[in-house]
Amino acid sequence: MSFFQNLWGSIFEPGTNSQLFIATHFSFALLILVLILLCCATRNIHFFALLTVASILWALVTWFISELKNASLKDNEQLAKDNDKGVKEEQEEKEEKNSNKKTDQESRTTSTATTSNGANSRRTRSRKT
Repeated sequence: MSFFQNLWGSIFEPGTNSQLFIATHFSFALLILVLILLCCATRNIHFFALLTVASILWALVTWFISELKNASLKDNEQLAKDNDKGVKEEQEEKEEKNSNKKTDQESRTTSTATTSNGANSRRTRSRKT
């Protein structure tokens, strides 16, 4: 396969490969070269600023690509398994919370029933006197 076919194929694969790395460096090298030529030809401060920004961006993109190489990426099947495990754990947590809420509500209703009966009797007593 040619370089461009490998580059196109790398878009659909997880992680980075050599074609992506080469294309990135080649593109930034041409950009820096054009900006250097424009800086020399025009001596415009805007081109110097663009040259600085492009250089910093090249360094950051290179750093990011190297971090992607070091990262352990998961394929779709592994992500689906992890997602299923997470969903099951969330359902178990919800069930535990619901059971805790029910017991709390039951204890509150019994305590409010006893306090409300006492409060009603006090009110009626104070009204009679």
